[in-house]
Amino acid sequence: MHNDPRHHRIDYIEFSAPTAAALAQTKEFYSGAFGWEYQGWGPEYSDTQTSGAGSGVASGIAVGNKSPLAVIYCVDLETSKARVVTAGGKLTRDIFDFPGGRRFQFTDPAGNELAVWSDK
Repeated sequence: MHNDPRHHRIDYIEFSAPTAAALAQTKEFYSGAFGWEYQGWGPEYSDTQTSGAGSGVASGIAVGNKSPLAVIYCVDLETSKARVVTAGGKLTRDIFDFPGGRRFQFTDPAGNELAVWSDK
């Protein structure tokens, strides 16, 4: 049993942008419209913690999905991956590292793509 209240809860939304220029325009849009402040993580990724649930914008090779990507936090990534697969989820991207943690992506039976991440 895990005591972390974030475990298996959506805590991040990732938006996509087809190019670095579109990423810059998207950040500018959300900053102007809602006052969100971004942290850059290289030319293809920026995130913010000022959007309620954390959110990010990915461009270039990081983009695989045109719809916003809901990201679920977990305490034990390998166990959560096994549970997703056992429940019928299809992996679209196996576990990989990124600044701040690791994650994997999957589709549910209806074809919705989500991600699961852990800082451990």
